[in-house]
Amino acid sequence: MRIIAGTYRGRNLKSPPSLQVRPTSDRLRETLFNVLAPRISNVCFLDLCAGSGAVGIEALSRGAAHVTFVDRSRKMCGLIEANLDLCRIPEDQTEVVNDEASDFLHQSLARNLQPWDIVFFDPPYQHDYLKVLNFLGSHADKLLTPDALVIAEHHHKHQLPETLTALIRSRVLKQGDSSLSFYGVQ
Repeated sequence: MRIIAGTYRGRNLKSPPSLQVRPTSDRLRETLFNVLAPRISNVCFLDLCAGSGAVGIEALSRGAAHVTFVDRSRKMCGLIEANLDLCRIPEDQTEVVNDEASDFLHQSLARNLQPWDIVFFDPPYQHDYLKVLNFLGSHADKLLTPDALVIAEHHHKHQLPETLTALIRSRVLKQGDSSLSFYGVQ
């Protein structure tokens, strides 16, 4: 895995040692950031189920102001930290949180954190997507900026709903076995 463009372009990242982790491919990341290019500068980016952290690091490389990485695995959080160190990314631009995605969002709501401009959600394919996406949509006024974008990576055969409370899907991009569903706030 490598960073495709921006400040950290060409840097190789450490990969997860387990075959149970499915990192977002370089090609799919490139497609994702081609779509995000006009709106990535100075955003607060949330990488839920971050794995190696490649998507969030790519966001930083392309101009995001801050990225919060959330993963339930301590090993993956350690891998994210190692990849951030490898790229020499300043600590004030990142936060790495070892937690379940839904628990993190509940705590974020209670802590009244700054809302996110972009949320990337890439759980294991068998994960319950709707619990997290509906929570984001139900609390969009507190967790998301008014023009926020929520992107879910999922298996192309697993269709996500067009509407999830305050979130409306604007497009789906398919590449190989993966799809990216893009949601905006109503």
